[in-house]
Order: sequence, then structure tokens, then C-alpha cells
Amino acid sequence: MYRRGKIIILILIVLTSALFILDISVGAVDIPLHDVMAAFTGSDCPPVTVKIVMEIRLVKALTAIAAGAALAVSGLQMQTLFRNPLAGPYVLGISSGASLGVALFILGAPLLGASAIMQSVGITGSAWIGSALILVVISLLGHRIKDIMVILILGMMFSSGVGAVVQILQYLSRDEALKSFVIWTMGSLGDVTSEQLWILLPAVIGGLALAVSSIKPLNMLLAGEEYARSMGMNPRRSRALIFTSTTLLAGTVTAFCGPVGFIGLAIPHVCRAIFENADHRTLIPGNILAGAAVMLACDIISKALILPINAITALIGIPVVIWVVIRNKSMTV
Repeated sequence: MYRRGKIIILILIVLTSALFILDISVGAVDIPLHDVMAAFTGSDCPPVTVKIVMEIRLVKALTAIAAGAALAVSGLQMQTLFRNPLAGPYVLGISSGASLGVALFILGAPLLGASAIMQSVGITGSAWIGSALILVVISLLGHRIKDIMVILILGMMFSSGVGAVVQILQYLSRDEALKSFVIWTMGSLGDVTSEQLWILLPAVIGGLALAVSSIKPLNMLLAGEEYARSMGMNPRRSRALIFTSTTLLAGTVTAFCGPVGFIGLAIPHVCRAIFENADHRTLIPGNILAGAAVMLACDIISKALILPINAITALIGIPVVIWVVIRNKSMTV
């Protein structure tokens, strides 16, 4: 990693840490910073403050870090694999596939009498299966169709088709299940409980570990699949590794936080711009930190303005997407 990259990584670590503390301090109840630190260290602090900080805000802040890092890295992997600047878990239909899995679980066969942990496992598993199926279909099409724009359009069509199926399930479902699903679709970092965090964090950490192990094939793929083959890369094994990582990352976050858009599409481009290189040895840790920092910032803004997290990520992500489209258009003219 170059000197510039190390300095930026250090800045991102400091920024993420500061936003983490600020996110825990901000909320409906004003908690001074010294009380937040006292709650962490076990010093003299009101019991109510300890409960709010440790059982509510800390869980939400950790969820924001995990969600931001997971979506950013999954978007980076998709953009490299498909060699498409507009690829991402939301645009390619991966998040929609996860949403369909969750919809089938909640609306098609809801386990209303099951424990919270069993419901969490069921929702997560359904999201993994749904996102994996979409990834496999897109991969098969990408192997036969070389035009990247066609693959992008097909991904958007998959999203629309999945949305239609979900609407049918909503129309046929019972009121109680429908209410649960509609609340889930709004997207939220605050609905994750401390028990669910024990499923979310290991799954995201596993997905990030697979992403780190795929750094070498991702760098090879920057020059094209033919070059990667000539350098000894096993395409089938590498794609399976990347797909498994993306499924764990995007599927898990969608299962627990709902369909959070634009982070996976925008953050990889921001990181390429600030690091000024495409080396995944730099980009993957950069995306982990930048995604976490942006999601924490979005959570702080959403709490301050009392707006859904999806609205904030869209307002931040859309200008980046417009910039990417204009930049790529000007480069091809």
C-alpha cells in the first residue's frame, strides 16, 4: 500500500471512530459524551443511561458499521467481476433476490409462533438463498452474453420481476404477515436486537474474510478474464468465492436491515477517487472503513431529521451515481 493510501486509511479509521461515538451520543434522549464513556467503562453512571447506550445505541451503531462495510465491499466485488461501474447489489437485483426470499418466508410461510432467534435464522437463510439464485442466473447470462449493458438491463429486469412477485405475495398474504413485511421493507438499523447481532456480525465478518481472500483474483480480473486465465486463475473457483462473499454480505444486510440502496453502488467509486488506484489490497479495507463511516453518518442524519435510513442513503448516493454516468459518458465520447 502506498504512503497516500496508508494516510487515507488512518484518516478513515479516525473518522469512523469519531462517527461511532457521535452516533451513540445522538438520539431522542440527550446523553453527554462523558456519560457515554462512563457507560462503556463501567464508571458511575445512571442505570437508564447504561441501558440506552449498551442495549440500544451500541447495537444500532454496530449494525450500521456492519451494514455499511458489507454493502460497500459487495458492490466493489460486483463492479470488478462484471466490469461495470453501475453494478451493485441493488442494481443487479441481488438485494431484490434477498427481498424475495424474505417475502416468501414472512408472507408465504411465516413462523409466527417461532422464537425470535429461529425467525432471524429463517429470514437470513431465505435472504441468502434468494440473493444466491439471482447471482447464479446473472453469472450464467454473463458467461453467454458479453455485452455488459445487456447484463445490467437484465439485472434491472430481474429486480422488476421480483418486485412483481413480491406484490402478488403481499396481495395474497394475511394482515399480520403483511404488516411485518411492510415494516421490514422500510429499511431500518434500529430493528436489529442484541440477539440478532450474534447472527449478523459473524455472517458479515465471514463475507468480508472471503472478500479479502479474493483480492488476488479481483486484481487479475481488472485486466479481463482472459488475462486472469493466462495468469493461472481458476475462473470457476474465483467466481464461486466472490459470489459466496457477496451473498453473505448483501443477503445478510438485506435480511436484517431491509433493502438499503445506493451504498453498494456509490462507495466503491468514492474510494477509487480518493485512493486514486484500483488495487483491491487498498480498495477493500478502504471500502470497509468508508462504507462504515458513511452508514454511521447516514444514521446520525436520519435520527436528527427523523427520516428513514433509505431516504438518506439515496440522497447521498444518487449524486455519486450521476457523477459516475457523466464521467463514463465523457470518457467514451
